[in-house]
Amino acid sequence: MQTIPKQSESLWTKEEFQAQLYAQKSRYHDLHPFHRRMNEGLLTPTEVKLWAANRYYYQKSIPLKDAAILSNCPERTIRREWIGRIIDHDGRKDTEGGIEAWLRLGEAVGLSRTELVEERYVLPGVRYAVDAYINFCRTQPYLIAIASSLTELFGPGAIKTRLAALEQYYPWIDTAGLEYFRVRLQQAPRDANYALNLVLDRCQTCSSQERAVEALIFKCDLLWSQLDAIERGETRPMYD
Repeated sequence: MQTIPKQSESLWTKEEFQAQLYAQKSRYHDLHPFHRRMNEGLLTPTEVKLWAANRYYYQKSIPLKDAAILSNCPERTIRREWIGRIIDHDGRKDTEGGIEAWLRLGEAVGLSRTELVEERYVLPGVRYAVDAYINFCRTQPYLIAIASSLTELFGPGAIKTRLAALEQYYPWIDTAGLEYFRVRLQQAPRDANYALNLVLDRCQTCSSQERAVEALIFKCDLLWSQLDAIERGETRPMYD
């Protein structure tokens, strides 16, 4: 298990701090056995549907965690920038957002909107992990909560691989439903760059630097735990 090197009495330099953040890529969920099987074309349609249904619960919760961050942020300039993330996912009256795009993905893999919106297949482990993330962002200082979002640093490469795999190995999926990933290839680097610079510039104590890295580890762990639950599948007895 990777650990954070403890600092001396001096701060990490910006380069050292950034290196500590990037080192957490080894914890990112693209390395999970479930995603590896996805990228090798080994998932069954049932597994793909379960993944899409449970990931929807995460997607719909992203604006909630971003709103929680905003509620704790006293700086107008940061709020004006960060609110764009909520719009990206919720959309506007005349434009689709990431949540709508994920609903279309669900339909492309054979789920109905009703099944997704009613959360019929959301697993307890996934619900627990996602709700813990919202609570983390609600209760932590805004800068530490922002640091937890830095999994976006690792997202574009994983998304590019996942998109190629879905198109190559899962021809039964309507490719129009994969637009969410195409859009995120543009959004994620922009969002990650802003958040990274904010964290690097504002974390000016040893404690805040270490807490930022720990927040990123927390986020990596909850993404991993979601896939643990999805890979295991539904274990509850089914009732009429």
